[in-house]
Amino acid sequence: MTVKEATRKLGAAIQQDERYIEFAKASLANDKDEALQAKIGEFNLVRMSLDKALGEEEQDNGKVQALNEQLRSLYTEIMNGELMTKYNEAKAKLDNLLNEVNSIIMQCVDGADPETVEPQTQCTGSCSTCGGCH
Repeated sequence: MTVKEATRKLGAAIQQDERYIEFAKASLANDKDEALQAKIGEFNLVRMSLDKALGEEEQDNGKVQALNEQLRSLYTEIMNGELMTKYNEAKAKLDNLLNEVNSIIMQCVDGADPETVEPQTQCTGSCSTCGGCH
């Protein structure tokens, strides 16, 4: 078996993992949610308006501040929504899986025994971005 063939099998196994499935479902739910997509569109429009206001030679500080506040408010609303919260939790779990896979691969590249090597996890200390304790 070649490395590419083994990698394709690994990719297929990852796609069967519950963490990948949960992430794919959360991603699809976000994509299908019209209200969320409208908020993201509004966020992008406000961001473009802010960029334009910041690029003007004579900046209107009141306008810039109002756009900044509107942008922050939209961001908070988007990120604190139920769907986005589920998406971020699922993404953190999938990221944790991929970090474990990468850790094993890198250790094998460094000469570790592929049959016995265990993933090395790096705790950031932030439980909000954690996919689970090691």
